[in-house]
Amino acid sequence: MSDGWPDGWTRKEGERVARSRHESVSAEHPHERDPYADRYAGDQLAGGRIWQDGSRAGRRRRRWPYVLGVLFTVLALVLVGGYFYLDSRLKRESVLVDYPGRVADTPGTNWLIVGSDSREGLSKAEQRKLRTGFASGRRTDSMMLLHYGSGGSSLISLPRDSYVPIPGRGSNKLNAAFAFGGPKLLVQTVERSTGIHIDHYAEIGFNGFVGVVDAVGGVDICVKDKINDPKAGLKLSPGCQTLNGGEALGYVRTRAFARADLERVEHQRQFFGALMKKSTSPGVLLNPFRGVPLAMNATSNFLVDDNDHLYDLVRMMWAMKGVSGGNGVTTTVPIGGTGNAAGVGAYITWDRAKAATLFDALKSDKSIPDSVVTK
Repeated sequence: MSDGWPDGWTRKEGERVARSRHESVSAEHPHERDPYADRYAGDQLAGGRIWQDGSRAGRRRRRWPYVLGVLFTVLALVLVGGYFYLDSRLKRESVLVDYPGRVADTPGTNWLIVGSDSREGLSKAEQRKLRTGFASGRRTDSMMLLHYGSGGSSLISLPRDSYVPIPGRGSNKLNAAFAFGGPKLLVQTVERSTGIHIDHYAEIGFNGFVGVVDAVGGVDICVKDKINDPKAGLKLSPGCQTLNGGEALGYVRTRAFARADLERVEHQRQFFGALMKKSTSPGVLLNPFRGVPLAMNATSNFLVDDNDHLYDLVRMMWAMKGVSGGNGVTTTVPIGGTGNAAGVGAYITWDRAKAATLFDALKSDKSIPDSVVTK
């Protein structure tokens, strides 16, 4: 043996074997490591502190941006997919078509908003409960012109008994245009009577009306006088109250007043403003139990033009909310008088001078003069 090593071994070979044995023992007994060794030496070598489970702190921290990125991507896909799904649910019809002599495009944005008496989607039992009658087809129960632009926002009621010229049909009540030729002829009649180019069209029937109101949990309405109308299935006391879908439908349909249709159009403007205010409130938009049913009901029951989309309806809702909140004008076309004609029945006429002033302001995208606003 040489220097304490087996015969034939050199000093270098012996030292190499000793080091190997020492390292093996250290691995088997980690508690016997040098107490002065740097516990965190791996930080410089591997980029992070080594925990007892073998993971590295640096790597854990670097995972969060990745996780957040995945979450935001998934959320974006859900939102985009949800938008296109809801947009596809809208009913569409070719309404805003060109025709010879059509009014040229006018400044600002103009909507023709129609409430029809379509019973589509209502069972016989529901029709009896809501007192809608059992008529087939669809007719116009309300018509409003919504305008917004640099001159402000305004919501103008067009009484259905207004006596106006209907292209190819002579003069008749405004709602007769819808009965004769549907939305297309109604739009043509409104454009020629007002001189305003209609950019968008929206129509909702009885079933959709009730569904939308119930989806938002009812609409808050302040009733001026006691209403008792068995024909509309409506009985309300004066005061502010929340109306459910059936009550709201009766409220906008009842004509049990001395001014009949003229008072009804005021109720319709009041109601639609309140509905838009409720629909765009945080209590609905941030509540999935309200917001989702609203979106599903609205998109499946609104009929729009072929070129209208969900974002157009959302813009319309915000404009109506602004008008109802006092940031705009709500009025009825100035009335000039009444009349009666064979085959037409009782009708009302517009005050030509005041109506012209009102419509001239709209088609020029200017503020409506107070002198032609019905208080």
